[in-house]
Amino acid sequence: MHNTVRQEVFALARTIVVKIGSSVLTRDDDRLDEEQIRQLSQQIDRLKQTGRQVVLVSSGAVAAGLGILGLSRRPQSLAVLQAAAAAGQPRLMNVWSHALGESGHGVAQLLLTVNDFRNRSRYINVRNTIRTLLKRDIVPVINENDTVSTEEITVGDNDRLAAMIATLVPDPLLVILSSTDGLLNGPPSQPDSRTISLVERPTAALQSLVADEHSRHGTGGMKTKLEAIVSACDMGESVILAGGRRPNVLDDVRIGREVGTLFLAAGGTVPAWKKWIGYAAQPAGRLRLDAGAVRAVCQEGRSLLAVGIREVEGDFEPGASVTLCDEQGRGIARGLANYSSDDIRRIAGAHSRRLPELLGHVPYEEVVHRDNLVLTGGNK
Repeated sequence: MHNTVRQEVFALARTIVVKIGSSVLTRDDDRLDEEQIRQLSQQIDRLKQTGRQVVLVSSGAVAAGLGILGLSRRPQSLAVLQAAAAAGQPRLMNVWSHALGESGHGVAQLLLTVNDFRNRSRYINVRNTIRTLLKRDIVPVINENDTVSTEEITVGDNDRLAAMIATLVPDPLLVILSSTDGLLNGPPSQPDSRTISLVERPTAALQSLVADEHSRHGTGGMKTKLEAIVSACDMGESVILAGGRRPNVLDDVRIGREVGTLFLAAGGTVPAWKKWIGYAAQPAGRLRLDAGAVRAVCQEGRSLLAVGIREVEGDFEPGASVTLCDEQGRGIARGLANYSSDDIRRIAGAHSRRLPELLGHVPYEEVVHRDNLVLTGGNK
């Protein structure tokens, strides 16, 4: 059955970011499923025939490396995980290169870590590289750089990585192919649970529908998928979560067939600068706000003033990214602070007219200006 909303979402997209999970790309023996990759490559070719560009975020390097290293299951040791990724990544790229090459498409490999997004200049360099490849009709094949990542710098899973990549490309539609057929309205163990076809306003409240279960082959469960999906929707991107083992799943997306769950973008497109603030920049601290400040920021579209701040967490300098939280400590927004953490502690709760008295200078009336603030967690 065709779906008008899905057709419209696809029609508006210029770039399709396809994230494919390890469970979709590997067999039960942890070897890469080359026939599956070949089938998906043919569908990617048909996506490109519509005039759209495709960016591929492909898991599978660690899973591919398990067989090469003679391992029967995913190891716990970071060193062995990195060795498996190092052995498996060339194998993974070789299979994608051959499969996409059959349709005449060149590929390029990008291995990234979270630091490539936290740093503004590196973030822009990654964006420019991807856009240059797309202009030359090359398919970027992206994976987290597991061979150098540590617990402190890892993105955590390719769902988050794909959502970050979608902030870099023009008019994106993010398609996450997973072992699940979409978001269910109840536990998978319940026989009457059904896939939710459309989520018009994705928020963090969706987490109540899922348990945080991890794939045997990968790192991300449904909880992390939803976190990535809600963040992507906050940034003005629509997302489709669908079963990657479904025959012709990308063809179904292309023609607007009802497959998986469609999560609609929240509001209009977010400018590139705010996408970096809201999703890529790493917060250095947290500001807990009172109810009036939460209302002003979330509902009235205003800047954050000192009078609405109740508590400051962390130590940071002016210009640092900070998370704005409600009275319960839930993140509602991210922004760039005009003052250091020490100065904010001095002026927290004070009216703007008292700032000269408390600081001896007043370069800014706002602690976080609206131009440098992005709502998060479905608060638009």
